[in-house]
Amino acid sequence: MLKNSMNVALLLFLQVLLIAIAVHTFPDESFDVRQHLSTVSRYGIVKDIAGDSFVPSQNLDQCTPLHLNLVARHGTRAPTKKRIRELEALATRLEVLVHEVKEQKQSLDKIPAWLMGWNSPWKGKRTGGELISEGEDELYHLGIRVREQFPNLFSEEYHPDIYSIKTTQVPRASASAVAFGMGLFSGKGKLGPGGHRAFAVTSESRASDIVLRFHDCCQSYKDFRKSQEPTVKKLKEPILDEITHELVRQYGLNFTKQDISSLWFLCKQEASLLNITNQACSLFSPAEVSLLEWADDLELFILKGYGNSLNYRMGVPLLEDVIQSMEQAIKAKEEGYAPGSYEKARLRFAHAETLLPFSCLIGLFLEESEFELIQREQALQYPPKPPKTRNWRASIVAPFAGNNMLVLYSCASKNSSKYFVKVLHNERPIPIPGCNGSDSCPFEVFKERIVAPHLKHDYNALCNVNVEQKEKDSPPSKFSQMFSWIFSLRNVDTPAKKVEL
Repeated sequence: MLKNSMNVALLLFLQVLLIAIAVHTFPDESFDVRQHLSTVSRYGIVKDIAGDSFVPSQNLDQCTPLHLNLVARHGTRAPTKKRIRELEALATRLEVLVHEVKEQKQSLDKIPAWLMGWNSPWKGKRTGGELISEGEDELYHLGIRVREQFPNLFSEEYHPDIYSIKTTQVPRASASAVAFGMGLFSGKGKLGPGGHRAFAVTSESRASDIVLRFHDCCQSYKDFRKSQEPTVKKLKEPILDEITHELVRQYGLNFTKQDISSLWFLCKQEASLLNITNQACSLFSPAEVSLLEWADDLELFILKGYGNSLNYRMGVPLLEDVIQSMEQAIKAKEEGYAPGSYEKARLRFAHAETLLPFSCLIGLFLEESEFELIQREQALQYPPKPPKTRNWRASIVAPFAGNNMLVLYSCASKNSSKYFVKVLHNERPIPIPGCNGSDSCPFEVFKERIVAPHLKHDYNALCNVNVEQKEKDSPPSKFSQMFSWIFSLRNVDTPAKKVEL
């Protein structure tokens, strides 16, 4: 009897041991690294991650869409020139690391085969940052789906005053606007077999676009961002230290933290742009990927999100523009404007630096208690480290082609309010803490609870614009005018040095 019990116990122990070995040895097949690439995530991979975790409100079933505001990030793009150079430097560095192992006559068995002789897929490319075909596809089909979701809003004959399309002057953003418009208006014209039609896309100068490029015109923000870089580096360092130590042990290569940082960037580019997950990404375990993703998300939280109120309050001009468009639509409805004589949609295409702050302005990805804190201008805690769950995941907040839609509804007078605002993030209804966790609330409540606390802040005062203008306001001499004109022509196509998302 005792012997049988010991045999059973031994078998159970062996089963547990085998399961533990299997879990440690084989990666979790349900883990898709492409869902953990922060802002480098492809839209189609992550847009449905939220699933059915939130039940949309049903209180607008008897209401009619009156106006739509869209704020979208550009689609999937190529790496920038600076990042292309980093990947070329990584190729040289990997060659050196492999050579060191060979010189020491150590075994090469631990080194992944792809890593020996690896060259960057973007080697020799002289340009970067452009929208690629996958990005075009993302925006084109987004345009089609938006029209299908709101057929009444897009039933009018096209006119730029009815369907306003605005973009920044950065080519990947304007190309995204064009791709979206081609989908939105497909079959509405007479151009080519697809029945396309021409449409207008407008933009402001990079130097003065405070609606979509407020981050680039705000000196206070630039100063803040620069001051926080050492803090961000210090917070990320323990993660890179831990993973560097583990990869050195595992692969026998003398990796540095910079090597790991570059390999993680390569993983994101390969997985997102090329659908390659068995090279750079295979160096990292799912747990390590989760930590690297969290480190990226933490950086975005501090520098572009809820980490500091300036990050999003500088987006007040965009919020004002959104509310103004809604108020104009309500006025058109109230005064009985004829169909085709007023705006039905305002469509904007920009960057993660635009979408992230705008999401913060309307209080997305917060618990209700956190929403109350930001209304009182109090700091939020950093997103919790894995394995704890968090709302702030950049792969969901601002992937390539990520977007927020604010839809204004006109409702029957039997409702307590005639007009409601509904928010969709990446085409899905999303809870709004300022609307008691619902995805919609009366327009006046939306204005009072969510918008008004931000509108007491003035962009010029926040961003020290007046200080910066002093020098610009003094009249230049004829010579300096001519000199500036010559150099403005020379630099018209020169991209900014700062890497934008």
